[in-house]
Amino acid sequence: MTASPSVVCRTAFISDLHLGTRGCQAELLLDFIRELECDTLYLIGDIIDGWKMKSGLYWPQSHNDVVQKVLRLARKGVKVVYVPGNHDDFGREFCGVHFGGVIVAKDDIHTTADGRRFLVTHGDEFDGVVQHAKWLAFLGDWAYRGLLASNTWFNRARRMMGFGYWSLSAFLKVKVKNALQFIENFEEAIAEEARRRGVDGVICGHIHKAEMRDIGGVLYINDGDWVESCTAVVERHDGTLEIIDWSRRGALKGKPALEVLEPVAA
Repeated sequence: MTASPSVVCRTAFISDLHLGTRGCQAELLLDFIRELECDTLYLIGDIIDGWKMKSGLYWPQSHNDVVQKVLRLARKGVKVVYVPGNHDDFGREFCGVHFGGVIVAKDDIHTTADGRRFLVTHGDEFDGVVQHAKWLAFLGDWAYRGLLASNTWFNRARRMMGFGYWSLSAFLKVKVKNALQFIENFEEAIAEEARRRGVDGVICGHIHKAEMRDIGGVLYINDGDWVESCTAVVERHDGTLEIIDWSRRGALKGKPALEVLEPVAA
């Protein structure tokens, strides 16, 4: 007898998988998808890391399994909307095209069950470094991957000692003043775009920091990533929006699969 899925929702939002890199937490992502039952799935950018793949191919079976799982959801009738990001900007050439049941879109307006409207976008258009100094963005990406590689070895040692996952880069984002200012500027800029479009909020990715907060009457939601935080946003059938932290899954060993953070109702 097949076990019932533990994440039953109306809509799921995931981004920044970075398939094609060693930092991608593909096994945890596969576990999440197996436990997911939804009507609509949004893939909000940086699903495949085209920047990294230009310097060498890394594509293990688990990454291929993720793609197959998503396509299988589409074949089963789940509406899958793919909004490309800056690392997979090659996908923007195909906006409006359907691939195997997957809809490619520059961005989208999602209406929740309780009638609220959300702009769904990756968010790199509101990152001044990506838009105006792409060489610096590439340099930052190289340094970030180096940090993640160090973090991988560190967490292997932690697991051997029975400790859970800990993200060095996420810690630095909280502690370093310039990183905090960048995040605040990004959040303000993307919230202003949502305000300009006359919607109730925005759901995005890009900066790898899961967050849900009100910014001047606009509900800003970032679904995080599947490199560090392993988080997603889900909309329940009553319209409630929640951030789900799946990073604890590996340490739970048979206990309940998820931790829900910051539910926001109508």
